[in-house]
Amino acid sequence: MYNMQQKKKDIKSSKQRNLWFERFMAITATVNLGLVLFNLSYVPWRDFYLRKLPQVIQIYDPIKGIEPHRDTKIYLETVDALEEQVSQTGLESSEVKSRLEQIKRLSNEMIDSNPFAGVNKSGTLEKIKKRMRSHIGNESAKQSFATFWSQPYLSQNGWIKEINFFNESIRPLIATNYYRQIGESGEFVDNFWIIDLPFVILFGVELLGRTLLIKRRHLGLSWFEALLWRWYDIFLLLPFWRWLRILPVLVRLDQAHLLDLQPVRKQIHQGVVANFAEELTEVVVVRVINQVQGSIQRGELTHWLSQQENLRPYIDINNVNEVEAIAGLLVKTIVYQVLPDIQPAIVAILCHNIETVFHQVPVYRNLQNLPGVGKAQTQLSEQLATQITTNLYKTLVSAVEDPVGAKLTSQLVEKFSEALGSEMKEKHVLSEIQSLLFDFLEEIKINYVQRLSQEDIDQIIEQTRQLRTQASVPTVVEKSTTLPKIREG
Repeated sequence: MYNMQQKKKDIKSSKQRNLWFERFMAITATVNLGLVLFNLSYVPWRDFYLRKLPQVIQIYDPIKGIEPHRDTKIYLETVDALEEQVSQTGLESSEVKSRLEQIKRLSNEMIDSNPFAGVNKSGTLEKIKKRMRSHIGNESAKQSFATFWSQPYLSQNGWIKEINFFNESIRPLIATNYYRQIGESGEFVDNFWIIDLPFVILFGVELLGRTLLIKRRHLGLSWFEALLWRWYDIFLLLPFWRWLRILPVLVRLDQAHLLDLQPVRKQIHQGVVANFAEELTEVVVVRVINQVQGSIQRGELTHWLSQQENLRPYIDINNVNEVEAIAGLLVKTIVYQVLPDIQPAIVAILCHNIETVFHQVPVYRNLQNLPGVGKAQTQLSEQLATQITTNLYKTLVSAVEDPVGAKLTSQLVEKFSEALGSEMKEKHVLSEIQSLLFDFLEEIKINYVQRLSQEDIDQIIEQTRQLRTQASVPTVVEKSTTLPKIREG
């Protein structure tokens, strides 16, 4: 007893350790996926990080091979130098005039060369030009910049006001431009592999260990088959299409009981089944019908009727002829239970027919005018109908209960089967039957198989799910070990 308890504790402890390991690896894979998604979204979202989290820009720009663009960097540095010069010598000094001429030249060069095009940010330059034209009120972007960076304009409109406009509306847009290094392969430099490499090594070692464990537990598997047991983990090792790592991450979170994907799996299964059920239904049913039609065309029906003695022996598992037993059970049910219940209806039908026959006799129509004859006729009809029904019922009961009668009935059925089979062997009968069966099956394909494919597959799947749910509910059923007793008489 102590050993059993200790063994249970060891198994429970082992499962707990495995669960903690699964959770650790699932969380690690989730972190790696988060880094992958951040890396993929960094360039599109770089402007947001520049405005809200400039520290991220300083850290991650080198990893993506991003550095300030030389032209736009010089432009902003020149504007900073202008601000410093104005604060030292004033707006009307010759040094400030020289700085303004330099910025005008840089503005024209920025518009002509478009340094934003290299990183697909030409829209930013258009936004800069639009804001400057709107501010100056001139349709030409170059003339607007030339007017803005002139001493008369800045003096007339106020230096502080105009430089604040530039720093708030123009500078942030120019600052978003950057230069991205291009590697020898012709692609942009991306050193994310440096961050990703430790994760790939960890997942690779884990996959190797899991493959060894699976190979040890299932000796019949090859190394490749054991590796495919965890096929989804391969996405964690690929240096491309890293976004596919979402698949193993979801699987691991579900296995670690950190995320319940059962509803999602149900919907996926339902979608897959719904996509294939319609075609499978048509293919299976049509194939079965085609096989039956092929058998008819090949003459297998004729061969079966003419070569019954060469057929494979029939295997009987309980020494009972089920067809005869079912037929006997049906006969007893009809004789002992059905006929007694419908006897009044049969008597009424016979009585009506007897009265009809009486009315058709001319002598009886004349006698009916005598007093009491009509009532006597009704009683006579009822007695005759009752007597006939009773005699027929007794005859049927006697035939069922009499061994000799049962034997004769069996012989009659046997002779009937032999006669029918003999007539069926006639060539013209078989040919007609084969033709009719073939056409009948063709009509089934045309009229009913299409209906099967047009049924609401989702509704069928839902009904199947409800049946499974009902089947999973434990129920107590009293089983009878004998057939229901036939009520006799």
